[in-house]
Amino acid sequence: MMKKILALSMILISMYTHTETVRADEGVSELTSEAAVLMDTQSGAILFGKNEENKMYPASLTKMATAIYAIENADLNEQVVVSEDVLNIDGTRVYLNPGEQVPLKKLVQGMMINSGNDAALAIALHIDGSIEEYSQNINKFLETKIGVTSTHFINPHGLFDENHYTTAKDLGLILNYAMKNSDFREIFGTKQLDWDGESWDTTIMSHHRMLKGEIPYEWVTGGKTGFVDQSKQTLATTADNGQMKLTAILLKSEYKRKIYEDTIKLFDYGFTSFKSSQIIKGEEFKKGKLKFKAADDVFLTEPIEQGKRMIDTEGVLTIQDANGEIIQSVELKPSIEKKPEVTKTTQELKQSGVLTLNSIIGAALFILAAFVWFLNRKQKKNRRFRSR
Repeated sequence: MMKKILALSMILISMYTHTETVRADEGVSELTSEAAVLMDTQSGAILFGKNEENKMYPASLTKMATAIYAIENADLNEQVVVSEDVLNIDGTRVYLNPGEQVPLKKLVQGMMINSGNDAALAIALHIDGSIEEYSQNINKFLETKIGVTSTHFINPHGLFDENHYTTAKDLGLILNYAMKNSDFREIFGTKQLDWDGESWDTTIMSHHRMLKGEIPYEWVTGGKTGFVDQSKQTLATTADNGQMKLTAILLKSEYKRKIYEDTIKLFDYGFTSFKSSQIIKGEEFKKGKLKFKAADDVFLTEPIEQGKRMIDTEGVLTIQDANGEIIQSVELKPSIEKKPEVTKTTQELKQSGVLTLNSIIGAALFILAAFVWFLNRKQKKNRRFRSR
């Protein structure tokens, strides 16, 4: 009887395991967030998108842009004198005092970890002098340095303004760009920090529940939360399983719990469906008799199963899935083996000219000699004829 029960248990376990093996993309098709994007952090390939190019209000995800803008355009060791304008800021703060002197790095930390709007304002005013100048400069920075196409920021913190917008795709581009910077990565991945300010002495904690471990996901490396009434819940998260790095952006979720569930679905889909690889500068590819090579080291995102590398006659390498959908495109350079050029020196040209002239003179002398021989022979014939 016991053997029958064990056998039945094994069958039930097998049936349960089988029913749980679903298509990898079924979970992400049920996201509750209004817009989302999953990207390979290194290659930039978009692995999943939902309304990823729709204009949305980012809330505090704006601060990721302010952080990398500050890191690249100022010295993090600079002392910032806090302006009186911070007294009028709404929302989350690190409780800065007007006139207080704070290192720029500490302000970036307060802005990213505790989402301090007063810290974001102090950073913008320190770098650009006014919010208007900040807006103009950061939008130019985002367009020229990162390549966003549908973003316009009015302020450094993300408090609502109908002219302050972006897209999930653009936020993914911004975060991927920022993750190349070691200072940004450190701050983005900080869970808590001792804060010793003039009016606030505490330990600030990240608001990102996956980063803190409240919602377990072992591969999370960084995160930023956001919320205003018009944006609802917004969330940016990075993860690394040791073989691949992923970036997830979720916008406009009604519930905080749901936006974390959506993030986990995206990461599970990415890590189970794709792998990261690399082509090396100078690596050669062939299309028939045509040869192409990589101009630089390039990260690739490929399906774990049934992926294909295709190259056309123009040297565009595409990574495709089993259905022929293009995941990523890379432009290669023609690989042309040049034959060594034969160049004549001035001396060779002079010698060639002399040889040509000598040839002409020789030919002329030969013709003249032949003509003289002909005349002599004719004269001899005439003498014989007269002597007869």
